[in-house]
Amino acid sequence: MSKLDIEPHLFIILGATGNLSQKKLFPAIYTLSAKGILKGKSKILGVARKKISDQDFRVQSREILKKVGLKVDPSIYVPWCESCLFYHSLGHGMIEDYKELASRIEKIEQENELSGNRVFYMALPPGVLHSTIEHIGKVGLNRSNGWTRLVIEKPFGTDLTSAKALNSLLNSYFDKSQIYRIDHFLGKETVQNLLVFRFTNSVFEHLWNRDHIESVEITVAEKKGIEGRAHYFEQIGTLRDMVQNHLIQLLTLIAMEAPVAFQAEDIRNEKAKILRQIVPIKEKNVVYGQYTRGKIDGKQVRGYREESGISSNSRTETFVKLILFIANWRWQGVPFILRTGKRLPKRLTQIVINFHVAPVSIFNPFEEKNPVEQNALTLTLQPDEGFDLKFQVKTIGQNIKTTTQRLLFKYSEAFGPISDAYENLLLDVITNDQTLFLRYDEVEAAWKIFETLLKKDITVHDYLSGTHGPPQVKQESRTH
Repeated sequence: MSKLDIEPHLFIILGATGNLSQKKLFPAIYTLSAKGILKGKSKILGVARKKISDQDFRVQSREILKKVGLKVDPSIYVPWCESCLFYHSLGHGMIEDYKELASRIEKIEQENELSGNRVFYMALPPGVLHSTIEHIGKVGLNRSNGWTRLVIEKPFGTDLTSAKALNSLLNSYFDKSQIYRIDHFLGKETVQNLLVFRFTNSVFEHLWNRDHIESVEITVAEKKGIEGRAHYFEQIGTLRDMVQNHLIQLLTLIAMEAPVAFQAEDIRNEKAKILRQIVPIKEKNVVYGQYTRGKIDGKQVRGYREESGISSNSRTETFVKLILFIANWRWQGVPFILRTGKRLPKRLTQIVINFHVAPVSIFNPFEEKNPVEQNALTLTLQPDEGFDLKFQVKTIGQNIKTTTQRLLFKYSEAFGPISDAYENLLLDVITNDQTLFLRYDEVEAAWKIFETLLKKDITVHDYLSGTHGPPQVKQESRTH
């Protein structure tokens, strides 16, 4: 099915008054509508505990669209809100409340001549996810006269045991083809392009192995702190919140073998293979940190333990750097260095492929250290999206002296503004494309990688906000 072949449907957002809905989902759906992609075929039902009317919800949604920074045209979004948005209060979230929800859904579908195609988006905190899925299934909302799809945001459990329990619950009420486990990192245009870059440019694929690559670095840096998520983050920490999903998913796209075809199952099969080949991570190759008071862009910011809702003796990690290895022919012995943290100097998502240096420099053959800088390919996923290849050239003059130069490509210069990740992923859900969504075995394999680490007491080192992490990150061993 083409992404332009949109079937009429009802998009039901559970948790419609939360931050995710307001900052990401409503702007993404509106933008798809404003671009003419949805062609007026999508009706949206917001569901939450709060008791408000359809009209109040529409007014609030208009305010949200103005606040999030979109260049919105009132002549478009005002009639869109009036004709496409509905609201239903779920009361106390009991089984009877879900029966009333089912009746409201049927009524909206009848009044708008919809055929029963439904998307249920779980924009909910983890604590109510299980009961919501169970109630949806028990009142029969897992099936309809059309198609039904369920979208779940991370975290998919908090460890291997809970992930298996969640998958078991999902499978009790939904077919695997109905379930979309969303990781918004995978919706970024630049992340999707990793596959195109690797498997259509033979000049790089030929070098994509242990014979030519010395190391791979994957960095997801954030300038912001916990942004009002104290209750959630204090229970989860960075290893669960970022490394186990976002960074590991980027690793699979960099390390996977070529799929049979660019089809969802073929790509997921190759990603799952990589996850199963990751060697157990050694404690000596992991460093944890927690930000303290410091400066970001010249402004004083609070430390983690000074944030509202955080205990003064908390040792929850806000920074992780680790080294892991993949036991296969392509990557044997190549360290994959993963790092992520909050309150770092700048926001950045980047993958760096460090190639081996020449074994001997013919320009300085008797020096113990090779002065020639190694070639490196940098793939920047956000911001300033693009590619950067470092290579060596001779400087002008009679003496032989080398310098590093760069070949640069920027998406913005070639294609203009890049669409939001949620726009891409929501459109994939509507058009039944599961390529960028996680399969149950990927989720469980990713948790299994960190099962041992999650059970151990950790040492958390302090680092100043605005720095690149704790001083100990410079001391880890890269040995396998």
